[in-house]
Parts: sequence; C-alpha cells; structure tokens
Amino acid sequence: MPTSRTSSRKPLLYAAGVAVAAITLGLVSWQATAPKDEARRPAASASASASDAPDAPDAFAELKALARREAGDRLAVGRTDAPVVLIEYSDFKCGYCAKFARDTEPELVKRYVADGTLRIEWRNFPIFGAESEAAAKAAWAAGQQDRFTAFHTAAYAEGAKAKGFGEDRLLELAREAGVPDLDRFKADMAGEQAATALRRDREEGYRIGVQSTPSFLVNGQPIAGAQPLAAFTTAIDRAKAQAKPKDGR
Repeated sequence: MPTSRTSSRKPLLYAAGVAVAAITLGLVSWQATAPKDEARRPAASASASASDAPDAPDAFAELKALARREAGDRLAVGRTDAPVVLIEYSDFKCGYCAKFARDTEPELVKRYVADGTLRIEWRNFPIFGAESEAAAKAAWAAGQQDRFTAFHTAAYAEGAKAKGFGEDRLLELAREAGVPDLDRFKADMAGEQAATALRRDREEGYRIGVQSTPSFLVNGQPIAGAQPLAAFTTAIDRAKAQAKPKDGR
C-alpha cells in the first residue's frame, strides 16, 4: 500500500493564474511544507509550514479564491462568512488523512469552527485506486442526507481502513453514520452527480499542484501532510489577523 507521500501519476491540469501562484510560493509550496520523512515521522514541526509564510495578506490570493463558501455545501462545516477557510484534499484510504481526522480536526472544530472563525471545506481527492473513488462517492452520497461528517468520522475511525471500502463495507459505514435512506444512498453513490462532484474536486487539486494527501489550504496558504496541531493553529491565527475589515468577516 503506498503511503500518503505517494504522488498521483495522473497529469497535472495547471490553469494559468492559480498554477502560477501555487508553484512560485517558494518555501511555502506543497513540497516545502510537507514533513521531511512522513513515513517514519507522522508530524513535522510547525515551523515548516506556518511560520515560514509571508506576512503579506494577499500573497496567496489566487489560492484563497478557491474557497467556495456555498451555503448548501454538504461537504463543509462552519459559517460561510468565516474569516478563515481551511480546504482539505483527502483520501479515505490515506492513513495520514485518518490521523489528521482523529487527532487534529476535532480540536480545530472545537476551537475555531464553534466560535465562527473557521470554515472547513472538504475536497475528495482519491489517489489510491478504485476503493478510494468508491469511498469518496459514498461520502458525497451520505452528504446528500446531511450525514457527511458522520460518515467521515466512521470511515476514518481507528482500524476502519483495514476493513476496506467494498460495497458492503460502504453500506455498513452508511448505517453507522445514521444515513436514513440506504436505497437513496446507493443510488446517489452510483449516480452521475457523485461522479461530477468527485471530478470537480479532483481536478481542482491537480490544477494547483496537489500530489499527495492530506494537503490543505488555510486562506490559500499551502500546508502539506499530517502536520501537528500547532501548524494549523498558527496558520489559522495568522490568517484571522490578516483578514481585512472590508471583507465584512
């Protein structure tokens, strides 16, 4: 099984404006913010990501604009007008994504989502094959019945990845997440809307140079890998301080 540092072999679909921003950020690019040896050391020091960010609030403007802030987005939590948006590109078969989901994400929700500072938007970015794609579509389908976060928690629970993400297992996870209509869940999972939503998320990630999971943007600032909590709190606090009053947030 490849680790989360394994790059996707699919070609990068760079779009001019965003791609230029993504590949000219120097020390705060995806590669520079990734832990040096994540396979052996799941969390690197916070200084590798947050403290190296430039002070200019518009340094990540092109990437910051990727925040969708859609009121009906079922793969998001937090206020649409929150001053800080964390975008997470993740794969349900990624062990480091699971580590972040269990160890770090709940604390960010408690500290920042609850008080209106932070919005988290998830992007399905499956890079580990057919089961990754199936799990991503299942998560989207659970979201159509407002059970995405519960499915997310169940799929990233300790030991969940080892059970695989075959069809029966995905139905089991849907039941665990409290999805009320399993027939609708199965239809949504297999439908074109799920495929379109997955394609949208994945192409966005390729466009900005995401090659491994988990990868994040905090108001446009790239953070790669399962960094420690301090890396995210530093980035969020910085982004909040840089938020302009004229934004109305």
